[in-house]
Amino acid sequence: MTDLARISALSDAEIAAAVADDPDAAPLDIDWARAEVVVPARKVAVSIRLDADILDYFKDGGGGYQSRINAVLRSYVRACTAGET
Repeated sequence: MTDLARISALSDAEIAAAVADDPDAAPLDIDWARAEVVVPARKVAVSIRLDADILDYFKDGGGGYQSRINAVLRSYVRACTAGET
């Protein structure tokens, strides 16, 4: 459980020292100057028949199961077309 009173009482210097001592808090050196907005391709609604256990597996992972199915299919397509030129 978080001790909010203790955290609220920390000074800026104490916070900076804690961050400096944390190896997972390395500063990110990212140059966003050439960043581009990538709009995902529009998805098409289709109706497919899946085995019940396959659909249950993806649904058991929670929301976004259709996106996970799409990701698996995309991975399969990339693997199948990797050798093509």
